[in-house]
Amino acid sequence: MRIVLICLISFTLLASGCSWIKFPGVHKVAIQQGNIVDQEMIDKLLPGMTKSQVRFVLGTPLVADTFNQARWDYFYSRKSPSGKETQEQVTIFFDQEDKLERMTGDYLPSAAAEPEAK
Repeated sequence: MRIVLICLISFTLLASGCSWIKFPGVHKVAIQQGNIVDQEMIDKLLPGMTKSQVRFVLGTPLVADTFNQARWDYFYSRKSPSGKETQEQVTIFFDQEDKLERMTGDYLPSAAAEPEAK
């Protein structure tokens, strides 16, 4: 009986710190960081919008460069419980009058992505 108890305690201590043992029903959380930006949000942006209008549509930028106030970076990263990682980024540029000039990144306005019909 004593050997069984020692073996049970040893196995419990070893198993609690090992990741190779998968316990059923354990919930793993997806890790999200940054701003969620989608195509619908980008389509709402129009050239000439002010910074406050862009902030209203996209939210506060993740990175606002202190040395270049004319550039805002929106970054989004998600790591699923299975280990799959996705990353998306959009950079917004403003002109000297703080009006939306252009954007680059994973999402572009739908009107700009469609070829013109002749």
